Amino acid sequence: MTAPIALTLGDPAGIGPELAVAAWQALRNTGPVFFWLGDPVLLNNAVPFRLIERPEDAEQTFSDALPVLPITCPTLVTPGQPTSDNAAAVIESIERAVGFVLEGRAGGVTTNPIAKHILAASGFAYPGHTEFLAALCQTTGQEVMMLASPQLKVVPVTIHVSLRRALETLTTDRIIAVARATHSALQNDFGLVSPRLAIAGLNPHAGEEGLMGTEEQTIIGPAITQLKNEGLCVSGPYPPDTMFSATARPKYDVAICMYHDQALIPLKTLDMAEGVNVTLGLPIIRTSPDHGTAFDIAAPVDGSSRADPSSLLAALRLADFMSQHRRGNSQ
Repeated sequence: MTAPIALTLGDPAGIGPELAVAAWQALRNTGPVFFWLGDPVLLNNAVPFRLIERPEDAEQTFSDALPVLPITCPTLVTPGQPTSDNAAAVIESIERAVGFVLEGRAGGVTTNPIAKHILAASGFAYPGHTEFLAALCQTTGQEVMMLASPQLKVVPVTIHVSLRRALETLTTDRIIAVARATHSALQNDFGLVSPRLAIAGLNPHAGEEGLMGTEEQTIIGPAITQLKNEGLCVSGPYPPDTMFSATARPKYDVAICMYHDQALIPLKTLDMAEGVNVTLGLPIIRTSPDHGTAFDIAAPVDGSSRADPSSLLAALRLADFMSQHRRGNSQ
């Protein structure tokens, strides 16, 4: 039996509480088992829930009630109206979830969406979940973001920086490090014996042999050569405008992309509903739904939610799947 998944609060004024309830209703009879680190007041008694003190208590109550490890929001929550006054609760939820996984008491963390600008207003020093999780795990600089769906997996080499900054920080060493971490995760957490990595170019037509840019020759090409010398199954650089076609995608297991939108636009276009954000390069399993807080449709938990739980369900299932593979590989 695998340990339960820790589901964080997310921004309490967003759709996180609604999604936690919808996920429990969908999974209560099938699993995977999870517990929610959130404020039980937000549930409005819309579903049965049970307060727990330890992750280990989630299993015995899951089929009958949503297990809640309480995190109190100090300020009244109004759906759709976020406030930095509750930032401490959002952060505490993440910190405790990560701690449980590091202690082996939870199988992985699934994070509900946060509002980065709201947390920043409270003094939060990280651009997003990914960087904060790396700091909590003491692996800053090793974090790698993957977006995964049944149709496509993508990994951006540069993440939450401007496009100008992404071009300035793209290096051969960074591409190699990201590819290594991705290869290792696909083996250890996804069960692929020999993962196939497709490397995207940076420029139109992958530079057209230097006519439209030389980064493919000076930065990306040397990385591919080094990775091949290490025995990894890599290919490219491919023109980004064709490598995500229906005929191209079956030829690789993951696309290594040069910047954020180059990776996320094709994945979200293909499968926004079941896309999952996965953080690689950490000693813990972390997944997240591939959408934001959706303040515009957030509602009290009363059965009238318009939020689609598909991505959260996929994230919880993937966290459990990865946890089982990682535990199996460590035994």
